[in-house]
Amino acid sequence: MAESTSPAFSLVIPCYNEAASLPELVLRARFTAEAGDGEVILVDNGSTDDTPKVLAELIAPDDPRVRSIRVEPNEGYGWGITSGLAVARGPIVGWTHADLQTDPADALRAVAAMEGTERAFVKGRRYGRPLADRVFTAGMSVFETALLRRHLNDINAQPTMFHRSLLEEWGTAPKDFALDLFAMYTAAERGFEIRRVPVVFAPRRFGTSSWNVDLAAKRKFIRRTVDFSLALRKQL
Repeated sequence: MAESTSPAFSLVIPCYNEAASLPELVLRARFTAEAGDGEVILVDNGSTDDTPKVLAELIAPDDPRVRSIRVEPNEGYGWGITSGLAVARGPIVGWTHADLQTDPADALRAVAAMEGTERAFVKGRRYGRPLADRVFTAGMSVFETALLRRHLNDINAQPTMFHRSLLEEWGTAPKDFALDLFAMYTAAERGFEIRRVPVVFAPRRFGTSSWNVDLAAKRKFIRRTVDFSLALRKQL
């Protein structure tokens, strides 16, 4: 792909203190970009570890397939993603996580699931998660579906892919983990068809989750999500 040619899709991956996972992540990202004629944008989301150094070593400044940007300071997961989306060049855009619990290459199946329409919003459907996490997700899905009157299931599954026209319709996006809910809800409200692709959810090999670490962290996540959901509900 020539550097001036638009990629078929743009996949954003926010990275916060993911130095240990970056060698494998960049390898998988490059495979994903080359296999689908796309681009992958790794966003150094205000990392305080060796993430900037490792990214500089792994990614050439003129690499047309995989590139990186730095956001400083860290203003949240959603802010990292939207910062990457702001420089994305593909007609299909989206994101996934950096922790390798889902493979960046899952985005290829998500892009394929959009064939024939620009009004599809594609999310992963996770398999292989611990029972407690599945129960937690099911409970949150029931709550969001009842509150927002839209079928919203496995909201935080990845990847997330959609036509970039949705970006022009969704207004101001949240800067935290509510971005996944916001994007899925907005897509449903705007008449996008929600499609799912199966993904294997593997154990995290490097680092720790920023929210799924203990009961206190989960309570904080739930509180933020509920507050944002209630704000969305007022718009109905």
